[in-house]
Amino acid sequence: QVQLVESGGALVQLGGSLTLSCAVSPPSVFKIYTTTWYRQPPGKARELVAQITVGGGIDYVDSVKGRFTLVRESAKNMMYLHMNGLKPDDTAVYYCHPRNLEGFEFWGQGTQVTVSS
Repeated sequence: QVQLVESGGALVQLGGSLTLSCAVSPPSVFKIYTTTWYRQPPGKARELVAQITVGGGIDYVDSVKGRFTLVRESAKNMMYLHMNGLKPDDTAVYYCHPRNLEGFEFWGQGTQVTVSS
């Protein structure tokens, strides 16, 4: 059973920075699953923020390119989302989400990020 624990969410001011963490178990998750950071703004649908494939390819939604950086530390079973230049539109619950080619997927409990203006 895959287990995910997201952390690091907080209230920050416009232009601030924050790093989200996702602790993953078992260690084989990163070898099997594409892992994605999603977010769900209040009253809106969940959206993809950044994604890393098993092979290490990383992609970002246009709205965060140049501001957010996804980092995977497989040896520590951790994935991070470094967020800079935060805007009120970044306010959301952020989720760590592994999914494999067969469609097996898992969701963590999420971590709240609130950006004040």
